[in-house]
Amino acid sequence: MSDVIRLTTEDKEDGRFSRFELISWWDQNRLTNARVVVIGAGALGNELLKNLALLGVGNVFIADLDRIEKSNLSRSILYRESDCGRMKADVAAERAREIYSGLRTQSFVGNIVHDLGLGLYRWADVILGGLDNREARVSINQSAARVGKVWIDGAIERLDGVARVFNAATGPCYECTMSDIDWKMLEARRSCALLTREEMDQGKVPTTPTTASVVAGIQTQEAVKLIHGMQTLSGQGFVFDGMWHQSYLVNYSRLEDCPAHESFEAVEELPLKVAETRVGDFLERVRRDIGPQAVIEVNSDLLESLTCLSCDKTEPLHASLGKVNESQGRCPDCGENRRPNVYHTIGDQPALLDCTLAELGVPPWDILTGREGLNQKHYEFTGDREQILGQMAKERHQE
Repeated sequence: MSDVIRLTTEDKEDGRFSRFELISWWDQNRLTNARVVVIGAGALGNELLKNLALLGVGNVFIADLDRIEKSNLSRSILYRESDCGRMKADVAAERAREIYSGLRTQSFVGNIVHDLGLGLYRWADVILGGLDNREARVSINQSAARVGKVWIDGAIERLDGVARVFNAATGPCYECTMSDIDWKMLEARRSCALLTREEMDQGKVPTTPTTASVVAGIQTQEAVKLIHGMQTLSGQGFVFDGMWHQSYLVNYSRLEDCPAHESFEAVEELPLKVAETRVGDFLERVRRDIGPQAVIEVNSDLLESLTCLSCDKTEPLHASLGKVNESQGRCPDCGENRRPNVYHTIGDQPALLDCTLAELGVPPWDILTGREGLNQKHYEFTGDREQILGQMAKERHQE
């Protein structure tokens, strides 16, 4: 690894960060070398990115799935009317660099639930969530927990909001806070504003830029404290009541039976790419390392085929289950919904062995597990690192 990046003489002489350094514990070099992942580039994401740029954070990865619409312009400081139709992540990355030219950004357009591997989470110092749905939050929560990273969630609705810090290694995680109603809403794929995705598409999720500014400010401040090794609101939530301007802290409890706290103890980095790695070859590697009956465990539901019970027909289809759309799920002959046949482990399935991991639906830069009984080993596909990180792949820092 290369040496830690330090502020240049020019940076120090122009006084850009001089006011911050009046704070006794402040270390601007920590921020210069920080690796931050921002997931969601809407109202919260815009405020998070603005704050990170102003603070001089060095490396920021920005993930979002959507395009900019006119309704975003009233809540997102980084977007302009001429940006409508462009991808949020791309524009947000450009505008954040305009605020601070020393900021290195990489945008990612895709669904983080299915398209982002665990390698990115392991790379990050902290993950910031600016999301509007539970499905993505659960995905971030599980990913962060597996690689032992802290994530800071933000949520806004109308004039109210909450910022929460989750560290599954030491306390409650996001899933520990979910009620039975939350799980039912997750199954129904509803948003935090209790609206269906169809209603969300019509622009009916009520948020304001003022509340986004408050909540994102707390999220960013907690990230700064974390990067400095200070105590944070881990296991707690900062609740903001924008109608009466009241705020208070809530404490969350860790559920002993919560399944989301298992972490990877050690990870071996392999200079391989998922798009170039044949499943059978990787399985052989795993069995050499662990044992002759070892299997590969993946991190999400992978689809093997779709079965129409009415027509008694099965169509092979390899993909991540979450990426199969409604039309694909319908039988082309009778129009009925087909049953998905999914799997989580790969062993001696002949139909899978000649495929690449990417062809099965494994995202780039993922971490897969080999297991035989209680013996297990984790493998990171670091050959995909540059594809995901772009220019930031060349930027490393010492601990």
